[in-house]
Amino acid sequence: MDTQESLRVGIPGAGGNQLHGSAMALGAGISNQAGAALGAMAFPVLGPVGVVAVRQILTAVVLTALVRVRFSRLTAGQWRPVIGLAFSFCLMNICLYAAIERIGLGLAVTLEFLGPLAVALAGSRRAVDALFALIAGGGVLLLVRPGPSTDMPGILLALAAAVGWAGYILLNRSAGQRLPGLQGTAAASLCTTILWVPVAGVWFLHHPPTPGALALAAGCAVLASVVPYALDLLALRHLSAATFGVLTSINPIWAVLMGLLLLGQQLGWGELAGIGLIVLGASLHSLCSARAV
Repeated sequence: MDTQESLRVGIPGAGGNQLHGSAMALGAGISNQAGAALGAMAFPVLGPVGVVAVRQILTAVVLTALVRVRFSRLTAGQWRPVIGLAFSFCLMNICLYAAIERIGLGLAVTLEFLGPLAVALAGSRRAVDALFALIAGGGVLLLVRPGPSTDMPGILLALAAAVGWAGYILLNRSAGQRLPGLQGTAAASLCTTILWVPVAGVWFLHHPPTPGALALAAGCAVLASVVPYALDLLALRHLSAATFGVLTSINPIWAVLMGLLLLGQQLGWGELAGIGLIVLGASLHSLCSARAV
């Protein structure tokens, strides 16, 4: 189950070790964004397509090793959300990394974060969430305000990644209802790999990889996919939905820091204010949603 979806259904865990749970949730966010930064370091050799190909293939290898999916027993009703998840994976990741190349890690991740936030707000029936949506919307206006230096293709790519993430959450819910455990995610990951293997073959013929670039892309796969997922599952055993939601909502801040520390990407005060407003809106929504459960 996606971490944002876990938050929406209010997974219990408040009685566990809050300190350890908080450390794992924070570690998941830091690992995710550090992995994305490693992927960006490989762009000069592999490009976003090459990095995403390596990430998708390695992630699928790990998932299918851990989760044994009996493909021969899947029905047409089970295959539909699986195929949808596979395309959501592709859209989300290629658009995100292409956006990172153009507008930087912090902005790209923040705009992508609008996907799960939009799903959460759209499913709410409380008037107060309209205020949170306005706060986040103000942040978006600060980030995408048109100007001579605005990279609109990069912004549109990040927003497309947000659409992909939103679709992933909705389809993951459907797959979870039709397939036990992580079988839907594992099956979709393998389907994604089937799509990416020929793409990777053609791409690497024209963009020969180096061992260093492949190592960076592999590190991206581990830190941005495998480690965060494992840490999130462990953190949810110890944290309340409110605490986990707030800690997850600050992921764009980790993206800004990793962009600065590892990639040397600096943001202006207006951009930082926009990111802050989006994080604030998401955090307030998380707190109020958990208290309403």
